[in-house]
Amino acid sequence: MVFMRRRPLLRAAVVGGGAYAMGKRSAQRAEEQDQLAAQQDQAQQAPAPAPSRAAPTPSMLDQLNQLNRLHKQGALTDEEFRAAKAKLLGT
Repeated sequence: MVFMRRRPLLRAAVVGGGAYAMGKRSAQRAEEQDQLAAQQDQAQQAPAPAPSRAAPTPSMLDQLNQLNRLHKQGALTDEEFRAAKAKLLGT
């Protein structure tokens, strides 16, 4: 009778071991999915990099007006004014 009793115990051990292995793998998959979801949430919630707050470059017309004011005030000589204007206009 000992032999007959071992079969149900052996069967229970095999079934239990298989169930344990499947449960462990299932838990690992769930944990991987949770980590992936957390990473995606962090990526979505991460604030976009703030645009640089550099001063906007003045338009060409504004720069020409400024050069003209400096020339009229005497801060620029005729030659300096012509050189700066040529540089600004790209000629």
